[in-house]
Amino acid sequence: MIGPAPHPTSSTELPPLRILLAAPRGFCAGVDRAIQIVELALIKYGAPVYVRHEIVHNRYVVESLRAKGAVFVEELSDIPETSQPVIFSAHGVAKSVPEAAKARNLIALDATCPLVVKVHNEAKRHNEDGLEIVLVGHAGHPEVVGTMGQLPDGAVNLIETETEARAYTPRDPAKLAFITQTTLSVDDTSAIVAILKDRFPAIAGPVKEDICYATTNRQAAVKSIASRIDALIVVGAPNSSNSVRLVEVAERGGCTRAFLVQRATDIPWDQLGQIATLGITAGASAPEVLVEEVVEAFRARYALTIETVTNAEERVAFNIPRELRDFAPAPRQSQPGR
Repeated sequence: MIGPAPHPTSSTELPPLRILLAAPRGFCAGVDRAIQIVELALIKYGAPVYVRHEIVHNRYVVESLRAKGAVFVEELSDIPETSQPVIFSAHGVAKSVPEAAKARNLIALDATCPLVVKVHNEAKRHNEDGLEIVLVGHAGHPEVVGTMGQLPDGAVNLIETETEARAYTPRDPAKLAFITQTTLSVDDTSAIVAILKDRFPAIAGPVKEDICYATTNRQAAVKSIASRIDALIVVGAPNSSNSVRLVEVAERGGCTRAFLVQRATDIPWDQLGQIATLGITAGASAPEVLVEEVVEAFRARYALTIETVTNAEERVAFNIPRELRDFAPAPRQSQPGR
């Protein structure tokens, strides 16, 4: 558990540094659930358990599960003939993927985050209502690929920027709906949606916004400390959309020295410069152990004073698939401030 360091006995020992730990940070309920699914599948079926794509975007998590017997593949075709299960990642997959697994008689376990499933269901409902669909998101991200893959080619149109939103021409402005990727910048997405609503007043949207609670809370937590810190360390992976967004949020909030690191060994010491107050946070797929590792790296160089700045409390938990519940411990919740 992260705690304050003792004050140095001499001013010449270590320079002082105040750390503001943003909360919530780290694992969200969807990531926690996805990791549990892999771990429980290994208990039930034994190794190997195949996982299509990284279960979550974090190298430490992936390597930890690989050491337990998970085998990560990019496509189902990479899986040999087997009676072992395949797990679909938290980001979701196109509907063709479970169909292909069924055709091969593979045991398929779906670790798609329920909040991503919500977006999939919205897309299907809009399509059934005869609406053209706009998806606000990042091209090539697994979640976007999975969401667009719920419907036939051409049914979903991707918009990434405000410029694209201004240029977009629907077939019928009166029959239009939008959905969004769950891990986007809240501010960027609001700006794009505002343009769409201004241009197409009849556009339908989600009853409850698609950007997930964890993304929103982690961005708000960074905003709350950005003006108070000299630099920010975001613990997360470069292919983690929500982690990259935290760097952008900090920079927009006035913290121009914001760095994304996967491990403590990635800390750019030469770029930090003179700092008196440092912020630390973590993307939704980064475990707290990596935050502790970063804190300890700073403790070796500074006399630390640590303060947790809590912006919201999270008490969210998602059910695991029915076929794994007999192997699960008592239900666990995301911890407040995580």
